[in-house]
Amino acid sequence: MRRIFRCFLFQLRPAPELSRGRRAAFWAWNWGMVLLAALGLGLISLVLAPANYGWNVFRDYFSSPALLALNLLPPMLLSTLLYGLLGRPWLAQLITALPVLALSIGNYYKLAFRDDPVVASDLLVLGEAGQMAGRYQLFLNTKMACALALATASVGFLALLVRGRPRWKGRLAGALAPLVIGAALIPAYASDRIYSDTAQLDHLQQWAATQQYLSHGLLYPFLHSVKDALPNPPDGYSQREAAQMLEQYQNADIPEGKQVNIVGVMLESFSDLSVFGQIEFRQDVYAEFHQLQAESYTGALLTNIFAGGTIDTERAFLTGLSSGQFNFRSNTSSYVWYLKSQGYQTSGDHPSNQWFYNRSNVNSYLGFDSYRFLETYYAQLTGGAVADDGVFFPVLTASILEQMESDAPLFSFSVSYQGHGPYDDQVCSWGDVDELIGNEDLERADRTILANYLGSVQNTSAHLLELADALRDYEEPVVLVIFGDHKPWLGNSNSVYEALGIDLSLTSKESFYNYWSTPYLIWANHAAKEALGNDFVGEGPDISPCFLMSVLFQQCGWAGDAYMQAVYDCWQALPVVHTSGLYLTDDGTLASQLSQEDQALAQRFSYLEYYRSTHFAY
Repeated sequence: MRRIFRCFLFQLRPAPELSRGRRAAFWAWNWGMVLLAALGLGLISLVLAPANYGWNVFRDYFSSPALLALNLLPPMLLSTLLYGLLGRPWLAQLITALPVLALSIGNYYKLAFRDDPVVASDLLVLGEAGQMAGRYQLFLNTKMACALALATASVGFLALLVRGRPRWKGRLAGALAPLVIGAALIPAYASDRIYSDTAQLDHLQQWAATQQYLSHGLLYPFLHSVKDALPNPPDGYSQREAAQMLEQYQNADIPEGKQVNIVGVMLESFSDLSVFGQIEFRQDVYAEFHQLQAESYTGALLTNIFAGGTIDTERAFLTGLSSGQFNFRSNTSSYVWYLKSQGYQTSGDHPSNQWFYNRSNVNSYLGFDSYRFLETYYAQLTGGAVADDGVFFPVLTASILEQMESDAPLFSFSVSYQGHGPYDDQVCSWGDVDELIGNEDLERADRTILANYLGSVQNTSAHLLELADALRDYEEPVVLVIFGDHKPWLGNSNSVYEALGIDLSLTSKESFYNYWSTPYLIWANHAAKEALGNDFVGEGPDISPCFLMSVLFQQCGWAGDAYMQAVYDCWQALPVVHTSGLYLTDDGTLASQLSQEDQALAQRFSYLEYYRSTHFAY
């Protein structure tokens, strides 16, 4: 036993006098322990992957050997590569553990706070994610603590008892092998067919994008998402054919006398929760909003996001692309550019940081002439704090009125911040909880969260009505388009929704709307109604955010740019094109499988939007 101890433990290399078999056993011990320790990191990532979705999800991973391999191989290959390069097992394990644990714990937090997993494109806005994390109450639970302890113990074990340092030939072979294997596996990680076949959905919902991701573990779906971090052409895409589709149309000018001012406001986390009978309202917090709706053309947006990811809705509206997650790094075709080409001023406001979602750069790429942020304007009004709606709306109203004094018509699009979660679970900032809601059976924290959200909504609604009143009799024609970006965060792991019994299961059309829908309204002042010959009142279609500008232009009687005309038939037949793979058809059916005719339209839309995202037309 002492000789075995001396052979394998504390040794950098086996003694020359040892037999070939014992020298082989020495290296098998070292390489084997490196692989085993890295395997442990992969298992830790799988334990943390489901976050609060339960242990059943973790156990389901073991139903698919392929799924297990695709999750466990990355840390094993990385650690082997590092051991070959560095020659120190403990250092290879430490460097491998850092990204695995960072990804696992970051994913846990993101799921808890926003019900949204970490994907590869998140790394492009890592600094912003760190800033936003400071707004939430981070925690360390038993799972995380055990994961950190086990990872630390594995590094210590290798440092003390696995110390073999191969010579350069052995290290070269050890480094080359994982590189070759990793390169060979790239097609498997990128394959949509393998991704679909390995989903473990026994305890998860197929049409919930977050749960689809979790059904694959963590490291595997994260690596699979790399290919989506930058735009990829849809299957069968031909740039020449897409260009020919678009060339059949020409940008249409806005008719003389109909160049009305357009003011868009996207409201942070604004949703009409009065549709849920489970909430016991003690005052009508939506009174002003409902009054404005009654004067408007209104419907529902079926967004791609829940409780976070604001830019998806924002940029889908501005560009007409089905998802706003495109990585904007240069001038990109948008409806902003079209309006600018029609002689419009293009401006907007956001009372928070200009770096968030890289808006200061991206908004210029989308065609905005000017945009005011916290750093460039609002900080002087608030002492550096993000402006709430009490500051934001009066400032925005004054700015709109001032800009409309110009001879050029105005397109203004602004994004509020006040409704951003999380909401305090101890103190209600909008008065007494009992004066806002009943629901006394809720836990105190959940009840306070809900009251804080509804109090904020009531305040926002009042300011919206004040904006409309300021424009109602204004001599210049103005059309307002107002919408929410996504449903609100209501407690970690959607605790308030769950406590209220609101169905977010995504197993039915009703739950699909519960999860994804927010309201939109299009309102016009008297001058705009007269100029456009439309009263702007009625029930509009339920649509994806990418089609909201089409509905707005339709109400104004404008044909729009070539892209808007080219996708007209698509959105008429398929008003909702959702990133989960579901569609809402023109007869109100929620479907994953389309008729041959509708499938052709969906494919046409995918070709046109990809061409638009990669070819600047202005």
